[in-house]
Amino acid sequence: MSIIMKSVNDFLTRLSSKLKGGGDKAIEKQKKKGKNTARERVEDLLLDEGSFLEIDLFVEHSVKDFGMDRKELAGDGVITGYGEVHSRPVAVFAQDFTVAGGSLGRAHSKKIVKVMDGAADAGIPLIGINDSGGARIQEGVESLCGYGEIFYRNTKLSGVVPQLSVILGPCAGGAVYSPALTDFVFVVDKISNMFITGPQVIKTVLGEDITQEELGGAMTHVSITGNAHFYAKSETEAFNTLKKLLSFLPANSGETPPVRKSIPPDQPLGDDVIPDNRRQAYCVKEIIRGIVDASDFLEVHKNFAANMVVGFARLAGKPIGIVANQPRVLAGVLDVNASDKAARFIRFCDCFNIPLLTLVDTPGYLPGADQEHAGVIRHGAKILYAYSEATVPKMTVIMRKAYGGAYIAMCSRHLGATFVASWPCGEIAVMGPEGAANIIFRREIAAAENPEEFRQEMIREYEEKFANPYVAANKGYVDTIIRASMTRETLIKVLSRTGQSRKGHPHGNIPL
Repeated sequence: MSIIMKSVNDFLTRLSSKLKGGGDKAIEKQKKKGKNTARERVEDLLLDEGSFLEIDLFVEHSVKDFGMDRKELAGDGVITGYGEVHSRPVAVFAQDFTVAGGSLGRAHSKKIVKVMDGAADAGIPLIGINDSGGARIQEGVESLCGYGEIFYRNTKLSGVVPQLSVILGPCAGGAVYSPALTDFVFVVDKISNMFITGPQVIKTVLGEDITQEELGGAMTHVSITGNAHFYAKSETEAFNTLKKLLSFLPANSGETPPVRKSIPPDQPLGDDVIPDNRRQAYCVKEIIRGIVDASDFLEVHKNFAANMVVGFARLAGKPIGIVANQPRVLAGVLDVNASDKAARFIRFCDCFNIPLLTLVDTPGYLPGADQEHAGVIRHGAKILYAYSEATVPKMTVIMRKAYGGAYIAMCSRHLGATFVASWPCGEIAVMGPEGAANIIFRREIAAAENPEEFRQEMIREYEEKFANPYVAANKGYVDTIIRASMTRETLIKVLSRTGQSRKGHPHGNIPL
């Protein structure tokens, strides 16, 4: 056999060994948990067929182990490289739980850092698939060093290229901060787990019994903590949602989002979409679907702070970000979580040149000692800051209530909105007519021969003078008053006039 053929055979033997990760037994164990292997996730579920260019496959850990068998760790427990999603380039890393539990050592982290730097240089999205037992204890401070360098790059890449994290196994301790620094986090039911300290530590220190799923499972993070943005029943569903999300996003902050053919909504809005009774709830998502292309709306943070709705859609083929009060939940009030949710979404859209549409129907901020003590002032300021900072086109439609500070916060003209419209039923005032009448005319009501009749008369008078869109339109704070059925047509005209972006100063994604 020639020297060349021997080298080829040696290469094929080495390659076969590396591609098996932790070996057949470890792979079988992974499968029994209902999980795909790291390589299947990258090559079969995420990337276009045949597009994966793997790098650093032959990298091995290089530090002296302590208390660990000196067996070879294939790829040091992480797969890295580049590929395409719907023919658009991305960078990717996927931790391999079949190799030393996907634990992060120095060589492992260097591989991730290398592909992160590659994403920055190429200006392409970075996708991280997390499935790891955490820091490799045997490598000591080298593991901590690795995490620090990853966090540093997550921060430097924030607002530069989209960063998406998929949690497909454990993600514990300091490791959770990398996904938290990225733009969007995907979790899968009964597979994903994230926490700083696990159930055993909590039991030991606090004497509190809690399961791993209750503490840091998928539903916990999408509904309670807000640490995750998208929930899926399976790994396949998670990757399909991730691909859809990417279809709305540009490759980096220097580009504009991809435009598609304009498709009318399935059921366009009628003029009677708002109930006659101002106290009656309705679902704002039905309004959104009546405005956007093909009635297609990708909601973000669906299960968290449901009184605020945010997500992506298209208008005349152009991607837009939507921020909307949800009257069906807490009457659409603003509170701590809703403010945080909206602020981070607004900043993301501004980072990546995605115009914003704000749909307003809110009675104000949620009152109460709990909210005040939770820091509603501090958190509420974030949405003000995010809107004021944003330089992308900002379109606002007042559907019904726009009261008090919440009127200002929901992208009013005073925060730099590009265009503000109101439907005829819009109510723009310091507070609702009932509350205003009770305060302004409290002495007159008390002294009236028929207090309730007089109160109703004062409510009607307040409505005529203040709780309508014409006062604000008269002062130029509302650009125009339109019928609901004209909303899509009007917004398309505005978007074509303003363009896709008014690029401002760069910033990251986390609202401090």
